Amino acid sequence: MPILKGREGMQRRRNEVPDKIRKILRGAARAGATVIADDAKQRVASDAVREGVIIGRSKEVDERITVKIAVKEGWARSLGTWLEYGTSAHFISVDPNFAEGRTAARVNKLDTDAAKEGRSGPGATLVINGKPVGATVFHPGTSAEPWLRTARDVKARDAIQTAQEYITTRVKRSTPTTDGEV
Repeated sequence: MPILKGREGMQRRRNEVPDKIRKILRGAARAGATVIADDAKQRVASDAVREGVIIGRSKEVDERITVKIAVKEGWARSLGTWLEYGTSAHFISVDPNFAEGRTAARVNKLDTDAAKEGRSGPGATLVINGKPVGATVFHPGTSAEPWLRTARDVKARDAIQTAQEYITTRVKRSTPTTDGEV
């Protein structure tokens, strides 16, 4: 009568497969996202945005593995959004909470003096080309210069191929070998 050895080990290995597959798929998603993020960094016109591009953690949502490419919070994210989608025409003015009754020229002067002394001034001001521009200025808006969506569209196939290579490599590496025993 044949004797089976390692039955418990094989059963344990079979039970681990779904978790291992999930882990492999999450890694594949990050590998694909890296391809898109790298291309996006080359396309964006701002060093601040380029340095702020990050790949988030992969996660499972409704049985789908997702990963998010974003820009770190702060100025770089705002700039990245404005570059991606453009801006409408709008007015810009000195925030009254920071002006404290001062004119825009006075607030700008205080900020300029403070900056020269290495300290922060009274707050949000509007200086263009080193000159105070008044309490309000009209900005004509900017046209969109898509960089992230373009990278996603152009590099989608390369990202899928990279993800597939990631999966293939990991699956081959984790394939069980037989030692001749049945």
